Amino acid sequence: MGKYVYPAVFAAEGGGYSVNFPDIDGCYTCGEDLADGIEMAEDVLALVLYQYEKDGKAVPHPSDPKDLKLNENEFVNLIAADTIGYQKRHNKKAVKKTLTIPEWLNELAVKANINFSQVLQEALFEKLKV
Repeated sequence: MGKYVYPAVFAAEGGGYSVNFPDIDGCYTCGEDLADGIEMAEDVLALVLYQYEKDGKAVPHPSDPKDLKLNENEFVNLIAADTIGYQKRHNKKAVKKTLTIPEWLNELAVKANINFSQVLQEALFEKLKV
């Protein structure tokens, strides 16, 4: 999981742009204008790469933008994707976990009104450095 940068091929179509990632099968989108196309490209790239990670598929290596063959109405733009950031924005569903701690520690924590879920989340953030 992490951060990636891939070349995207933008093609002018009407007033908008179609966007294709030549290194990643099925990774394409479009935008009503250039700004929208870039935003949509960032989103679809993060989604597809997150799915690769989730499925345990090897993430393809990005091409060198200079090696891409372009048509007359096309240009290359580098697009960044952060799959951890994508997960934070889209996977907010709470998941119940069962854990085991010593009874004496549980009693102390209950008396101190400790929120177990919050403590576990904070510890995981720190441990995973996210």
